Amino acid sequence: MSISYNFGQEAEKRAADYFRSLGYQILERNYRYRKAEVDLIVQKDALLVAVEVKARSSAYFGDPQSFVSKKKIQLLVMAIDAYIQQRNLEVEVRFDIMSYVLERGEWKLEHLPNAFYPF
Repeated sequence: MSISYNFGQEAEKRAADYFRSLGYQILERNYRYRKAEVDLIVQKDALLVAVEVKARSSAYFGDPQSFVSKKKIQLLVMAIDAYIQQRNLEVEVRFDIMSYVLERGEWKLEHLPNAFYPF
């Protein structure tokens, strides 16, 4: 696997560990629906959280979360809607972004709950 793939996988693992430490259950990793991929789907009680994980080795070109496009948001919303319908879930939904920057060997995390709204 490529270095960037492994880097992204490490960020997703860290995000999963973070949510687990907060008492969330990891339902899916890299859930795919049509052209969409949701990095993590986690749940705590009646709250389902779709998590987009962004990681960069530097913030020189901007914060990682700034690279979540409108198209990506549309795909995430479509995928989560399908996920909920397929499983006949009655939950609240939140969309979070987990942003990681690796600076001098240290992973810096920024968690953005309610990063965007689906409407």
